[in-house]
Amino acid sequence: MTTTGRMTGRIPQSAFDGSRLRVILMLDLYDGAQEQFLDAYEHMSSMIASVPGHISDQLCQSIENPSQWLITSEWESAPPFLAWVNSEEHIETVRPLHSCVRDTRSMRYSVLREMRDGRPLTGQAAANLQAQARVGEGVARHALTFTVKPGTESKVAKHLAGYAAPEAALNDSTQLRRTSVFMHGNRVVRTIEVEGDLATALRHVADQPETQAAEEAINPYLEHARDLGDPGSMRVFFTRAALPAVHHVDRHGPRPAGLRRHALYYPAVEGRGEELARFLSRQDEAAADEPDGPVYSSTVFQRDNVVVRLIDATGDLDLDPLAALGIKGAGKAAELERLLDGAAVGVEGPLDSERTINRLLSHADMLPVTDRSTADS
Repeated sequence: MTTTGRMTGRIPQSAFDGSRLRVILMLDLYDGAQEQFLDAYEHMSSMIASVPGHISDQLCQSIENPSQWLITSEWESAPPFLAWVNSEEHIETVRPLHSCVRDTRSMRYSVLREMRDGRPLTGQAAANLQAQARVGEGVARHALTFTVKPGTESKVAKHLAGYAAPEAALNDSTQLRRTSVFMHGNRVVRTIEVEGDLATALRHVADQPETQAAEEAINPYLEHARDLGDPGSMRVFFTRAALPAVHHVDRHGPRPAGLRRHALYYPAVEGRGEELARFLSRQDEAAADEPDGPVYSSTVFQRDNVVVRLIDATGDLDLDPLAALGIKGAGKAAELERLLDGAAVGVEGPLDSERTINRLLSHADMLPVTDRSTADS
């Protein structure tokens, strides 16, 4: 079997394997909007062509329904695409499409195998393909982050902790597995785990009366205003709030009893967010080989200089602060120190003592607001 045929169940999700990325965007246009859409697409395509990491894109129209279109694009790897799709530049680039499109659905796939003349590419020709087929439990992960006005944190936490949970089961193939909300100062992070289709679940949650009531309640406290009745305003809000999951790893073996969920906040030095996320991801991969370590699973989320690490761990984090922070091993604390904006998390100076490590853990550990799994609903 070729290297592209190997399977791994330990790392079901990663944006850092260096493989090419194929993005599929399905669109349903308003009647009569085709010409306007074509003009908007040509403008958008010319802008995207200069984005680092972009290789090509293709526009297709359904042969069965003329209102259904498909845009596919290819990228050198996932990180440059994620950096662009979550940028202010992307918001402005795609804005002309909004008046043409009734509905969209985006899907992202890394390229695992490429066939030529009936044979898979091998050797150097396959260097930028996904090396292994990842095996997971069919769970997708995503997060949103936003900031609230200083001084309103306790009010926001109360609203987010008290709203009624939406229905867990969406249909036979998609259901909410778990939602968790944390705060660090005035920053809110909401994570979601979905069994099945992530986009379907996110739309379902957003449409639920319970969710809409909670969003209405916290709306006056947001640092960046949004209009809940304006789809365009909400689209921009969710784009700016997106905090993609860039890596997830589970330790081998059965899930231990008594796991507790924590979120750790790692503000990166300007321009070092991706490097910091990669570092933490490598650390968690190595830790997954330690059967006696306290961290059972880890998900790293990253957008620009905001990095959040969600972990399920046994025991109190301060019993093994190096493992809890993901910096176990010689020189790892110094590497984190180089990438971390210590002042932003309230810990300045070298991470060269037990005292400073414990202080960083205390400052990085986010305040849990609510954590609900399917079993709780």
